[in-house]
Amino acid sequence: MTIETTATEPIFDEAQAVDPLGDVESAQSQGTLKNRAKVGSARQSSLIYTYGPGSVMDLPNFTIMPTGLDEWDRIWQRRDGIPTIHAPRLREAVRRLIKGAHRDIELRPFPWQASRSNFGKEGNDLGVPARIFPQWLRCTSCDTLGPLGYFNYVNTHPYRTDLAQFEHKCRGRKGSHKKASVHPAVPARYLLACQDGHVDEFPYELWVHRGRGCTEAVQGTAPLTMSDRSFGRGAVATIKCGACGSTRAMNEAQGEAARDKLPRCRGRHAHLDAFYPCENEVRLILVGASNLWFPATQSVIVMPEQEEMLDEEIASRIRVTLGDKLKRYAKNLDFARDYLPEKGFDVSGYSDDRLKQLLDLAMAPPEDSAADKQQQQRWDPIDLLVPEWRYLQSDPLGDRHSDPQSGLTLSRRNKHAALPGQIDRVLAVESLRKVNALVGFTRIDEIDRVDDLPDRMVPLARSTRPKWTVATEDRGEGIFLQFDEKAVDNWEQRILKSGLWAALRAAHARNFTNRYSETAAKDLEPDDRLRPPRYWLLHTFSHILIREMAMTCGYNAASLSERLYAWQAAEGREPAAGLLICTTASDSDGTLGGLVELSKEDRLHEIVGNALRRAQRCSSDPICATRTPKDPEDFLHGAACHCCAMASETSCERANRFLDRRFLIDLPGSSLGFFEITS
Repeated sequence: MTIETTATEPIFDEAQAVDPLGDVESAQSQGTLKNRAKVGSARQSSLIYTYGPGSVMDLPNFTIMPTGLDEWDRIWQRRDGIPTIHAPRLREAVRRLIKGAHRDIELRPFPWQASRSNFGKEGNDLGVPARIFPQWLRCTSCDTLGPLGYFNYVNTHPYRTDLAQFEHKCRGRKGSHKKASVHPAVPARYLLACQDGHVDEFPYELWVHRGRGCTEAVQGTAPLTMSDRSFGRGAVATIKCGACGSTRAMNEAQGEAARDKLPRCRGRHAHLDAFYPCENEVRLILVGASNLWFPATQSVIVMPEQEEMLDEEIASRIRVTLGDKLKRYAKNLDFARDYLPEKGFDVSGYSDDRLKQLLDLAMAPPEDSAADKQQQQRWDPIDLLVPEWRYLQSDPLGDRHSDPQSGLTLSRRNKHAALPGQIDRVLAVESLRKVNALVGFTRIDEIDRVDDLPDRMVPLARSTRPKWTVATEDRGEGIFLQFDEKAVDNWEQRILKSGLWAALRAAHARNFTNRYSETAAKDLEPDDRLRPPRYWLLHTFSHILIREMAMTCGYNAASLSERLYAWQAAEGREPAAGLLICTTASDSDGTLGGLVELSKEDRLHEIVGNALRRAQRCSSDPICATRTPKDPEDFLHGAACHCCAMASETSCERANRFLDRRFLIDLPGSSLGFFEITS
């Protein structure tokens, strides 16, 4: 189970590349319509957050793994033009986070196109390529265990992808007197994975024979069976060789004791069809395990960009459009004016001086790799939020301002006299555009901190200079609230000296130590990941607002999400204290207007007042109101529970951590509240 190699480059067989549509066309040219390529469908949000490249996706009768982005290029090549998503700040962040990324890396949507009619064929030649994985199956009737070649693939109905399955013709289990008939085969659910993100098939033949070959095998092949009579108790199956009679239970492969029994990692990235040098220990993992695939994503609310950023974006588009003709056309504006429009780049609005400036910028050499790597190591997720915060500080031009390029529409809102004075400004975000990009993924352990990304992330493509990554685009609406910085700072200084904060800080240190990932960076301090008191304040306030707004805005609570701007002053950025409650969707459902309606002067003060009053009481009080972690407890919330302040997973950006109602209002035994409640 090991590959002896000293090479640093991956081992890849081009002949094994996935090309499902090419396979279909080849079959059709030979007069057969067997094996149709389409096997299922999924929403874009699930393909980026749950079933992206390298994950294992459950279909009705088998499982598949979406391939790396190299194979997606085969799909895009079937189109004359490749669409891209405009989000300069996110594109720059993606370039820094993806190791070795091309300086002009693009954000592309999923290869999908809707048909104009029920009988149209537009978009039939698009889709996400995938392979069957795992490729060891078990017959549900006779328990035969074997690779795909043992079974027959059936997928002939053009409109019923749920009927696609693998079949095995047999008489059933030993002792059965049934006639031979066809039965479905299902994936054998065991895999091997290592901390560097490699995943491989479980070596059933070597396992049952304890690392040796079968002495009774015919032509080197030993018939295997997998008996599994119990369910829901982990690895309880038993593997048996039909030739020599050897048996071995799968539960021997579980736990620490099994590490010496399992082979070393072969370095397989199944989604890339490639093997990389690796000698890590492996562990048993089930096909449906939640730690098999953790996405690494970044997202931005697209804001109007500064002129400098726009120039860089335009220069990047020019480099991509001209390609190897850039050097020649940069010296001849007439040629550039003729060629660029042919490729869909309109330059009619640029003067000669402006076009020359952009061409010179496109010709500028890339950043020094050492400097780029240093910026990558210093990069912080807050860097994506700072430009948003800065733009939202300025009032819209007029009562309502819309920016067509970014899709952002802001409106002023007057403050009601009854609205708490600590809330300084209110903006109605009538429309917004949120872009989400996938930069990689991990296995076994979720990403602990951005500093781990370059070393721990599994690449999405074999290319050492990836030119694009997949992204989604959502549209929605929201309400932005800005807190008074002076009031927040005075309150925060008081909290930092309190016994409650000392207890929460100690609990965070215990939580950090108890859950310290074996693959995380080794030079981290617990306080590096502890959110400041203002974050706890805004986070808790955001949650109670989401609960209250969901009762009247027309969206359910799970459709509302938070975006928190809460950090102390640091080098290169000013302090922030604000939040955006928004709802987004890939279609018009995110812009129905119900949430923006609540930002009006006569509505918002009622929402805020009701939310704060409800936060005074919880059905779990007094236990909830006085909850303070004590050694050895390590939970990351204080006076907060599912009855009063916790939100759904889709709404919260911190998995319901860093919450405490005592930071919002005074509760019995505590006088640390930021707001004063009056009846």
